Amino acid sequence: MYAYSTRNEQMPSVLRAFAISLSIAFVGTMIGNYIPASLFLPLAILELVMLIIAFFVRKGKSLSYTFLYAFTFISGITTYPIVAHYISTIGANIVLTALGTTTVVFAGLAVYATTTKRDFSFLGGMLMAALLALVAISIFNIFWPLSSTAMLAYSFIGVLVFSGYVIFDFNRMKQHGVSPEQVPLMALNLYLDFLNLFINILRIFGILSSKD
Repeated sequence: MYAYSTRNEQMPSVLRAFAISLSIAFVGTMIGNYIPASLFLPLAILELVMLIIAFFVRKGKSLSYTFLYAFTFISGITTYPIVAHYISTIGANIVLTALGTTTVVFAGLAVYATTTKRDFSFLGGMLMAALLALVAISIFNIFWPLSSTAMLAYSFIGVLVFSGYVIFDFNRMKQHGVSPEQVPLMALNLYLDFLNLFINILRIFGILSSKD
């Protein structure tokens, strides 16, 4: 019991940083309404560069809280066009429903991952392969747009993949613990899990609403 408590004493710090990240991203999304359209592409490129930096940093040193909150703020801004699109096409109520669904799914998976005795470390390689496949399909979709049915299937797979990442990340914290230096990086992982889960669920709601 003592070893378990020692390994997991930083989890509240991770959850606190994650909650702050979501709040900052929300502010960024609100500010996105006032950002000139010409700036969204440069901001998206900056976000991608920061994401690549975070990927390589996790192999060595830790991230700073400044990096975490700067990234989530920019991410919130670049998420605005997506949210605005769905608000205009399917309505704010359905967007809020998608957000609520994401929160419930995320919380349920988090509770399961931190209470089960199973070790889900084996999921890491499979989830990375699935994530790379999703990225490849998204690039393909830019040049050869998928049909609504194919995009619906893609989104459902996305929900499964990022649900898997929620389980993997929370279970990893339970099984292996988190050092104080790792807190910002783990909070970033959870933020990305939540954001991508939300975008895929929102896309599903959007496609299903358009078929009505």
